[in-house]
Amino acid sequence: MGLVRAVGVRDGGAALPHGFWAAVRVWLEKPQVANRRLCGAAIEVEGTVALGEGGEESSSFAAVWGSEEQGERVASAGAAELGRLWREVCAQLSPEHGRLPPPVTPWAWPDPRAELRAVLRTLLPRARPAGPPAPPMKELAVQDVYNGTVTFLPLEENSEGKYKIKKCNIYQIQLVYIKDEEWSVSVVAPFPEDWFSDGIAYPKLAWLENELLSKLAKWSVEQKPSEFKSTLSLISVAKYSKVYQDLKEKYKEMVKVWPEVTDPEKFVYEDVAIATYLLILWEEERKEKGLTKKQSFVDLGCGNGLLVHILNNEGESTIMPGDTHLFPDTDWLIGNHSDELTPWIPVIAARSSYSCRYFVLPCCFFDFYGKYSRRQSKKTQYREYLDFVAQVGFVCGFNVEEDCLRIPSTKRVSLIGKSRTYPPAEHALIDKQITQYINTHQTCALLMCNRKVACNHKDHSDVCKEASSELPENETKTAGTIWMPGFQPREKVEQIRNCASLPRDFVDDVVLSVANLLLNAASQNSCSDMRDGNTNTWNQGESLSLKEVAEHLHKETLKRLKSEYGGLQTLLKNNHQVFEVLNGRVHIRDWRKEKPSRKTKPEVKRRLSAEAFKTRLCWFFIHHPDGCSLPSESCPYAHGTEELRQSQKIKKKKNIQ
Repeated sequence: MGLVRAVGVRDGGAALPHGFWAAVRVWLEKPQVANRRLCGAAIEVEGTVALGEGGEESSSFAAVWGSEEQGERVASAGAAELGRLWREVCAQLSPEHGRLPPPVTPWAWPDPRAELRAVLRTLLPRARPAGPPAPPMKELAVQDVYNGTVTFLPLEENSEGKYKIKKCNIYQIQLVYIKDEEWSVSVVAPFPEDWFSDGIAYPKLAWLENELLSKLAKWSVEQKPSEFKSTLSLISVAKYSKVYQDLKEKYKEMVKVWPEVTDPEKFVYEDVAIATYLLILWEEERKEKGLTKKQSFVDLGCGNGLLVHILNNEGESTIMPGDTHLFPDTDWLIGNHSDELTPWIPVIAARSSYSCRYFVLPCCFFDFYGKYSRRQSKKTQYREYLDFVAQVGFVCGFNVEEDCLRIPSTKRVSLIGKSRTYPPAEHALIDKQITQYINTHQTCALLMCNRKVACNHKDHSDVCKEASSELPENETKTAGTIWMPGFQPREKVEQIRNCASLPRDFVDDVVLSVANLLLNAASQNSCSDMRDGNTNTWNQGESLSLKEVAEHLHKETLKRLKSEYGGLQTLLKNNHQVFEVLNGRVHIRDWRKEKPSRKTKPEVKRRLSAEAFKTRLCWFFIHHPDGCSLPSESCPYAHGTEELRQSQKIKKKKNIQ
């Protein structure tokens, strides 16, 4: 019993066998996309090893660490390490050189002098294990292209620095051609009865069978390229894993005392992840440039200031923005979900000093003058906006790099400007180019320019010539002092238009009117139920469409609701204790039908639910003709003032204009 499972794959696009090896590469380099309990993998060394007698290392070798200057020394040391490791592994498999235990396919080429490709990787757990630190979990993956197999050999290092194969956890992934367009991808384990699982680096065999194998089969024939880079492509994943765990442990108490109404786990750990990324990016920059002093930064983003707090605590210093809005003595400008300022940050960095760098994490879509208008339909709006912000960086003379962060957000692609494309002597020329580009976008906005503006990514000095020719000459000259006269910053006090600022009496009247409308529409059905002997006489009301409900409301009420985002629907959804809006129809909520969540809520959400228990009066107990459908002990709302509890949660103050 060695075959764990095999799945059939139909290749109609001639993706195999190359697609299989691409899928294997994903599992080698980015195991976290399949195994969510891993942060990633560090490829320590890889190269080709000889299949023949002796297991001498091949001259064809690739080391993945060290700078270019260290290339030869690192490659030599890495080749020796790989050769030594390969000989140790082969000696443990069997007396005969390199023979694998059945039913795993043995390494066998027609030419005994042929070579295999070996990859030594360290698996990085997402969470820090409880108890004493565990030794790094390493695997040697051996790819046999001729036989279509990749064998994973788990390794345990002893006190003498030698590796021993954890034989019970050997497994092999195989690709077999059947006929025509039919292939088979399978997982084989020689010792399934002895398989050891720690739930992290060594998942259960059932996981390999049900999860990993299906993903590998899908990836093997999936030819759609991703429009985004892989996560953490510009920094060390191993360093990121360690620093993130350190910071998460250090700032975990913030989750318990989070003062805002937003989800603490999302926002605290998101800023911890961003801070981790920047700290490693800056550490590696100091090593590249031979610097000892830590970089200074200015955070121009919006938010709660937690990112700045974490970076300050980790030894980075901040400079408060002055009246000039330029920062000649600052190393880095940060735009963490910076909204209207996002496209301006590369401009501010370019004009602050030649050495100023920037990091932006675009979220909401803004141009120089306001909301960003789409110009291309072949891209997603997010991809198009990222390309626009990257183009701004190119125009400003930066070598723009893109990376994908590991944060709990759908908008997690960052753009980084670390170096310039021009020498310092050409600063005036670049500044003029920036001015023309900004004015071009303002002109297009004022003229409602719908035609596609030709912007050449390869020659960024020739940007938007067609539109810039329409600029008045004097406007280009004065734009250096007034960058964008039409720029509309966000108001200091934003008007709340989600029905939350409507007077309580007005909301209560609308809720009561709509509820009575639904209850009265179902009164006949309730009587029919009683005649049929149905003892369930609680009136659940009828369901009506939003349009039908609106037709029964006063014109003045509707007019007032139309000034709010979402109007009537938003108001009804806000009052979720009473109503349920599904597929455009309004229902009275029956709390007897509310199903408990299958997922275990995080500790913070459980605490918030407990704090809210019985802190508000039950609407049904007061207004429904049949009272509440739940007994008092089961209802989360108070049945009368004597049950009311004082809320322990301090609500966030809202600015109401």
